[in-house]
Amino acid sequence: MYNRILVPIDGSAHSQHALRIACQLLEGNDSTLHLLHVPEALTYAATLVWGLGAVNAEASNGEREALGKQLLEQAAKSAAEYGARHVENQLIQGDPVRVILATAEECHADAIVMGSRGLSDLGGVVIGSVSHKVSHLAKCHVITASQ
Repeated sequence: MYNRILVPIDGSAHSQHALRIACQLLEGNDSTLHLLHVPEALTYAATLVWGLGAVNAEASNGEREALGKQLLEQAAKSAAEYGARHVENQLIQGDPVRVILATAEECHADAIVMGSRGLSDLGGVVIGSVSHKVSHLAKCHVITASQ
């Protein structure tokens, strides 16, 4: 079990599944769940989970950030329903791999729990997936969740 878990949230079904698993792995009432969203420009319209609608490929940074904040709020509500008592949200711009790794170090995460596939998975086929890179570079445990 873990005291500090980082869960990158992108709105995909895989990240929602990772959130459920992370909540089950929290050690106790003093454990903290860190939710992270890294807004990305997508090359295609993608439907977000948790009823927030679709992200248009032409969406501005501001629009992606606003949707990201809504996504984090909904994920925090879901985490509370799954039993998490302490939840912290962060929305950070940048390269997803670098942001995830830096955030894990900053929050002293015992583990990162993330979906094995996300909304940017089409690009991942060519350049390597975010979860694959994080699992090789992280200084803590990395648990990838697939459905």
